[in-house]
Amino acid sequence: MAGRATSEGTGGAAPATTPAATGSPGSPAFPDEVYAARMDRTAYEAAALGLAGVLVTPGPDLVWLCGYRPTAPTERLTLLVLTATSQPRLLVPAIDRPSAETAPGAGAVRVFDWWEGQDAYAAAAGLLRPHGRYAVSDATWALHLLCLQKSLPLATYQPLSVVLPMRRAVKDADEMARLTAAAAAADAAYEEVLGLRFGGRSERELAADLAGLLRGHGGSRVDFTVVGAGPHAADPHHRPGDRVIGDGDMVVLDFGGLRDGYGFDIARTVHVGAPTDEERRVHETVRSAQRAAFEAVRPGVSCQEVDRAARAVIEEAGHAGHAAHRTGHGVGVTTHEPPYLGEGEEQPLEPGMCFAIEPGIHLPDRFGVRIEDVVACTEDGGRRLNTTSHELVIVR
Repeated sequence: MAGRATSEGTGGAAPATTPAATGSPGSPAFPDEVYAARMDRTAYEAAALGLAGVLVTPGPDLVWLCGYRPTAPTERLTLLVLTATSQPRLLVPAIDRPSAETAPGAGAVRVFDWWEGQDAYAAAAGLLRPHGRYAVSDATWALHLLCLQKSLPLATYQPLSVVLPMRRAVKDADEMARLTAAAAAADAAYEEVLGLRFGGRSERELAADLAGLLRGHGGSRVDFTVVGAGPHAADPHHRPGDRVIGDGDMVVLDFGGLRDGYGFDIARTVHVGAPTDEERRVHETVRSAQRAAFEAVRPGVSCQEVDRAARAVIEEAGHAGHAAHRTGHGVGVTTHEPPYLGEGEEQPLEPGMCFAIEPGIHLPDRFGVRIEDVVACTEDGGRRLNTTSHELVIVR
């Protein structure tokens, strides 16, 4: 990359003496060449769409592209600039330069800094084309984008997720290994939580136990631990509360987060005591829908076809009105990202794509069932990364 010509000015930004990037805390770094290849590919894909470049602020795209994560959230402008005509450039506040210079991806970018009292947006404008059209990462603060627009009124901006929605979707072998390890850790936590007492305890208590088990198996971040019991199991995004889990409750466990910088997301449904015939039928319907969606996975199949495969099973069982949730979503450096497995998503699956398949049936004020695995698209089908049983487990 160092051989690419630089055609854009540097304005008032002062180059740092060494390039940099930094990975997420506690996560093993990738080699410089991996970050370089990601940034090159993104820059050239943007250029092929007629864009002047890609602008990335702190968030999952910045971590994935160049490995850099500021040591603390900050309102100060941090901006990665990717173009097909220059080496990747990272603009950081001067106080953050030391952490940038000691990052694991050092060598993948050239660093510039701006000082307190200096106009950070003028410094950024010096790295951009005045009339350029740029893709901007979704995590960009409105403050930063509006101030960039003021500094460069003739430049235009589009959401990165709209112009390059699949930039992180196809995983390489290293990424797939991390996702597989993350899924195995989630499986292990699930197996352990089955040994705990459910009845007589609150959803919140069980959720805290589950979060502890996830961390015990190497989870660096727990994004959510849904424990929905009884009627709360009918809420796909229930927040665990003080409701005491009782005998006869169906309990949905849905939990996700990160391990070594890559996501896990799994859901299983258990029952306290003996389930009714209806509860067994609904659980078996969801289990069959999840299997149908998994069996639909293969290269070239559209995302919506996977959703339709699951939905057909649910509709045949008479629950069309009880399955409002899409069938799945991508998993990578975040627990929810493209591709999305839902109606209207015509993106074809490709080998290396990794996504959660999570059909559910939710009967308002009664109970709900969800079964979820992370699945990888292979050359000839799909591979489940989660391997724990889908059976309706009876807990105490």
